[in-house]
Amino acid sequence: MMDQFWGLFLREIKRTYRNPLVLVMTVVQPFMWLAFFGSSFANAPPSFLEGYFHTNNYIAFLLPGVLSTSMLTVGMFSSMSTIQDKRFGYMKRILLTPTPKSTVFLSKAFGATTRGLVQIPVMAVAAMAFGVALPTSPGLWAIWVTGLFCLGLGFCSLFMTLTVTSTDWQTPGVISNFVTMPLMFASTALFPSASFPAWMQDFSRINPVTYSATLGRAILLGDPPWTDLGYLVIFALAMVVLGAWVSSRWLKIE
Repeated sequence: MMDQFWGLFLREIKRTYRNPLVLVMTVVQPFMWLAFFGSSFANAPPSFLEGYFHTNNYIAFLLPGVLSTSMLTVGMFSSMSTIQDKRFGYMKRILLTPTPKSTVFLSKAFGATTRGLVQIPVMAVAAMAFGVALPTSPGLWAIWVTGLFCLGLGFCSLFMTLTVTSTDWQTPGVISNFVTMPLMFASTALFPSASFPAWMQDFSRINPVTYSATLGRAILLGDPPWTDLGYLVIFALAMVVLGAWVSSRWLKIE
């Protein structure tokens, strides 16, 4: 099973580098958020930034949120890859072999999540250009990347679970737009939750994006809370188990 997983996983990774446009867009989109949205508070008084964002550099507050929200979109790519394989007959050839359906699912989820991590070094360099002081400890970086990986893996699994029976190109994009917006704005990715209405604060407390943004922000600005990482690990495991079970039952030869 590991050989089958590894072969399919490498195929997903190779497909990324064979499509430079997708790779460029994966990196450029969060960079644009950082550059344009992050600059919106460039002339804000330092007292306001310190009081509201607890830092005098809004981009330092925004960076973990942008990286977290960008990991939401990698789930759409895993769903589109699955649909493409169905429409062009590759999925049929794979499912006719002894390869378990859960292995197919896992290879695509891990492949798409790994692709999403490509943007981290680029965003780190961009953040330093905007004056953000990044952690120098390899251990802190390992915690941060692990949290982002768990967030991306969880949402890749969720998106593939929702589209496992679909062969329509438009389905992943529609679901992505429907899911991404409320998860992004009802989290602490862009703003602190203190100014949210009560119902939105309640939603933010269970939103995985909030935990990923808070984890990265604590690494930049303070001590990382291990409970945030634990929440993301549990979220990823739950979604992977759900996705593997759904795929084993409903992923079929078209």
